[in-house]
Amino acid sequence: MWRARWQSGGVAWADAPCQTADAMPDPADALPAELSSFIGRTEELEAIGAAVAPGGLVTLVGPGGCGKTRLALRVARTVFHAWSDGVRWVALEDEHDDAAVAHRVAEALDVPVPAGADPVATVARGLADRQTLLVLDNCEQLGEGVAALVTGLLGRCPQVGVLATSRAPLGVGGEQMRRVPALALADALSLFLARAHAGDPTPEARGAARRVCDRLDRLPLALELAAGWTGTLSLTQLADSLHEPFAVLDGGSRTAPFRQRTLAESMRWSHDLLDDDERVLFRRLAVFEPGFAADEVAPLDATPGRALRTLRGLIDKSLVVADTTGAVARYRMLGVVRDYALLRLAEAGETESLRDRHLAAYLALVERAEPLLGTDQDAWRSRIALELANIRAAIDWGLDRPDPADGRGLAAAMAWFWYLEPRGLEGVRVLRRAVERGAGARDELQARVLAGLALVCDTTVYGFVGYESARAAAELAAEVGADAVGRLARSLCAVEQLGLDLNRAYTDAEALHLEASRIGDGFIADSTTALLGLIHLFRDEYRSAITQLDQALIGMRARNDRGFASFALAWLAAATARSGELARAAEIAEDAVATAQPLHDFHHMGSARAALAEIRVSQGLLDDAAAALAPIDRLLDGETSPFVPGWERVHAMRALAAGDPAEAIAWCRREGRTPGEAPDGPLTPMTQVVLATALRESGELAAATALLETLVTEPMIRALPSVHADVLDQRALLLHDNDIEQALRLHHEALRIRTGHDLVLGRAVSLEALALTLARRGTTEVAAVLLGAAERARSETGSAPDPTAAAARELLNSRVAEHELTDYLERGRAMDGARAVEYATKARGRRNRPDSGWASLTPMERSVVDLAVSGLSNPEIATRLYISRGTVKTHLAHVYAKLGVANRTELARLHVPATD
Repeated sequence: MWRARWQSGGVAWADAPCQTADAMPDPADALPAELSSFIGRTEELEAIGAAVAPGGLVTLVGPGGCGKTRLALRVARTVFHAWSDGVRWVALEDEHDDAAVAHRVAEALDVPVPAGADPVATVARGLADRQTLLVLDNCEQLGEGVAALVTGLLGRCPQVGVLATSRAPLGVGGEQMRRVPALALADALSLFLARAHAGDPTPEARGAARRVCDRLDRLPLALELAAGWTGTLSLTQLADSLHEPFAVLDGGSRTAPFRQRTLAESMRWSHDLLDDDERVLFRRLAVFEPGFAADEVAPLDATPGRALRTLRGLIDKSLVVADTTGAVARYRMLGVVRDYALLRLAEAGETESLRDRHLAAYLALVERAEPLLGTDQDAWRSRIALELANIRAAIDWGLDRPDPADGRGLAAAMAWFWYLEPRGLEGVRVLRRAVERGAGARDELQARVLAGLALVCDTTVYGFVGYESARAAAELAAEVGADAVGRLARSLCAVEQLGLDLNRAYTDAEALHLEASRIGDGFIADSTTALLGLIHLFRDEYRSAITQLDQALIGMRARNDRGFASFALAWLAAATARSGELARAAEIAEDAVATAQPLHDFHHMGSARAALAEIRVSQGLLDDAAAALAPIDRLLDGETSPFVPGWERVHAMRALAAGDPAEAIAWCRREGRTPGEAPDGPLTPMTQVVLATALRESGELAAATALLETLVTEPMIRALPSVHADVLDQRALLLHDNDIEQALRLHHEALRIRTGHDLVLGRAVSLEALALTLARRGTTEVAAVLLGAAERARSETGSAPDPTAAAARELLNSRVAEHELTDYLERGRAMDGARAVEYATKARGRRNRPDSGWASLTPMERSVVDLAVSGLSNPEIATRLYISRGTVKTHLAHVYAKLGVANRTELARLHVPATD
């Protein structure tokens, strides 16, 4: 079974913990760790804690080093449980693009942003019903972006509060600005002595500590820096050294606020006391964005082998902050410290060379991590996400260099990250720039960049935009012998063919699968196996689809390949559902949702949820279908559609099932809309059938007829049996009032197609449609028997009946006696699918029969005759043909009249064995 095989490699993804936007996090998980004790600020904590409230903005304002971030963090921890949906922390110190602010906040809130949507509006919809305090830390360089975000949120989310830290007010209406004051003397003294590990100081030492606090304006960062030297200087020496005047930073001014001069002086003083190795490493660490590991420090140090010891010295002196709460220690410089270090780096003339080394270090890091893509993609994503700020900075620097090769190489190596995470638009932007910087190049690197762009476009950009890059990458890879890149590009080209030529797509995918299997390229082998399964699904070859998808998922599970596995599971769920196993299919679809959830990506999450919702509609569980769609729907504006295949169609199907064809029409027509400047695209054939159904049910018969007549001429329809059969059914239902016999012919043709392709759910639809049509014609017994057979099929599959079933039942109730109808229905319920189809086919009869003679007999009458002359009694014939004894007598009476005979003896004498 698929579940046993899927779980055989370990814990199923569906059981793995994942953070969702609906779950209230624990403060320890939602907020940064406090790496040292928090001292003082009692009055400020109380006042700010009381000020933060739903619908309001409180901004902590003050110069760098005054303790804004620590104060905000302590406030957040203090009030965390007063907010029913908790507190979310967004650190913006490494962000320099106003347009990216809303995306950074969306990322922190686990709110996926659909391509082309307004990110501020999307975040607002994601928070609309939540009581959350949003903390935005270090906003000073992003004034416009933060102001736009806060204005948009507070105007739409009455239960959301915002606490911000900035060196200047944000300028938002209603903003409560609270300037962070210097520490009270007692608090400053406590902080300094605690950081200096002074224990119980002597009166003389305590007096020296007080002089330090006075000299440093009771500024927390300045006190931390000074305390870092107490292992080298006594408190008295420290106080004496700080008593001398110091020059301010280059470019500073003696007219600057005193506390700003104090910090500048203390930075210069602390830097001057460093030894040579520490000064070199200090300025070179400025190239790092906040959050780096020791492994990345070594290549930047001037004294190989001593980097870690030198780093420890900078930590001891409070110039670098160490976070040792995780499995691997992470380091950062506070913003004002980094600003000073950058000045020293420029002063030493090392900026370009160090940024080049920073780029090389992160390119090497990503290349070292690449093997994880083939063994554990969850681990790979986590590794890359940890270094994302520095990787972004390295790419930007590299693409601006005269020789952009390393920047382009790093961008190409990041393609899978942008594909798997909700940052696709960022990836498209960067990779397009990387392609442009390599314009005209005919080498493997350009092929990699082109293939990376195609990959990210596949789940980010509407239409066939990315496939042009895929074709170019495949051509270039073949030219330069880059086989691995070529296989990825060719697999994307095969995906393109899905919308153009299924046969070509199958041939290309099959050839690529054989090549990848021979080479040992597990990813391409599994992804093309899944692609073959998808093509079988399109062709309604469900058993083959299930076999292929089940096989592909084994390798995907082993690699933690959530991206492709979530698609494969959704396709497997669809194939299983259409095979008639809806309960099992729903379990698979739920696993697809759980598999995609940690990616927080609209395309992956939406595809899985659309598959689950369609199954719920088939089961008649419309509220459950809505619940499956809701996490995505609530992020949309009612007009924008996500880039998710089938999203609009499943909404339309749900609306139809709920009896609202007008809403279904609106949803179908949304499928063709695309964001931005892209033209509206055509509806898929599957959606066109749903649209035609909705048009017919809403009374727009001419529009429905025109759409179906156009659709039936499309060449691809013949390659999509279930769609072809649906088209025939809808055409037949339009004919019921005008040509009932032609309608019957179309319904029977639909049944033939569905039976030939073992379309279990579709077969039940055919039986119900035939039951309605025959009931309208007056052939009530056959209609009732087929309706009973359809009821059994629905019960066995767990599917909800088609509206035609209710219409057929209503007609039969008005035309057939209750006891007879019960008998007919029970006969139908006794039939399995094959028997029901056989019965329907025999009951159809031949067209244009004469009124008498052997040629006038219907197929059912011929069956009765054959069994009668073979010696079977009426009860035996009834049992064999699933009809009542009375019906056997009726058929024999009709036969006697048509043949001009009086009894079985004469019938046997004239019997002509059937030849058809």
